[in-house]
Amino acid sequence: MSTETFGCLYIVPTPIGNLADMTERSIQILRSCDAIAAEDTRHSGQLMQHLGIRANLFALHEHNERQRAEQVIERLQKGETIALISDAGTPLISDPGYVLVQQCRQAGLKVVALPGACAFVTALSGAGLPTDRFSFEGFLPAKPQQRRKRLEQVATDTRTLVFYESPHRIVDTLADMVTTIGTERLLVLARELTKQFETYLSGTIAEVQQQVLSDSNQQRGEMVLILGGAPEVEADDVNPAALKTLNLLRKELPLKKAAALAAEIHGARKNTLYQLALEQDNQ
Repeated sequence: MSTETFGCLYIVPTPIGNLADMTERSIQILRSCDAIAAEDTRHSGQLMQHLGIRANLFALHEHNERQRAEQVIERLQKGETIALISDAGTPLISDPGYVLVQQCRQAGLKVVALPGACAFVTALSGAGLPTDRFSFEGFLPAKPQQRRKRLEQVATDTRTLVFYESPHRIVDTLADMVTTIGTERLLVLARELTKQFETYLSGTIAEVQQQVLSDSNQQRGEMVLILGGAPEVEADDVNPAALKTLNLLRKELPLKKAAALAAEIHGARKNTLYQLALEQDNQ
């Protein structure tokens, strides 16, 4: 069968808050497609009703995506057009869809991604932190030990870091940032983006933490955290003896432990030694 007779999978962003952010092209695709794969059909049904679209909705979420992907591919191969939407924002960005898109590509099927609302892009563009180099980290782990471990892994990254976080974990996450990264790095908390109570809290980690703790309203809604990157470290800024000790210890110990011991011996900053070692490895 010629690929020209196959249908198309459209990746369609939906508003993250303000319904007026739905693009004309997205509405046109949703009106004309044969079916819509939605993360939550009840939630998306309300959006379709608002847009005046009589849609054939079916559920595609993290628990059934692999099974549904086979069915979607069969329908596309028969010439149908199907749109993929999530509850809010751009599908696949911390939302289901990766398995489906990957399998469609492998099957030689046409996939068209439409531009539109995306919470982390919106937050990053309005945060006032560097945007020339950044890393989107998605949601941090829910379990405290794993969350702190992840934060330790990215603590020395010099790029701006972007995270999603839920309101019931924001206080604990900020406390873990203080523990693993310190109090002085710049941080922006963007919440309720495009909605009536849209808010950007800016300052050091400690200052943002204090604003959140002192106002329970800042612990509500959808949240994006934008963390300023770690400062660049030059070898000239580090005690040569500490660096020599670190390199000796690395022959017998993992980098993280070697950096901690070298820092303790020479009164240096553990994160600085750790970051410098990583930069040396990448040269």
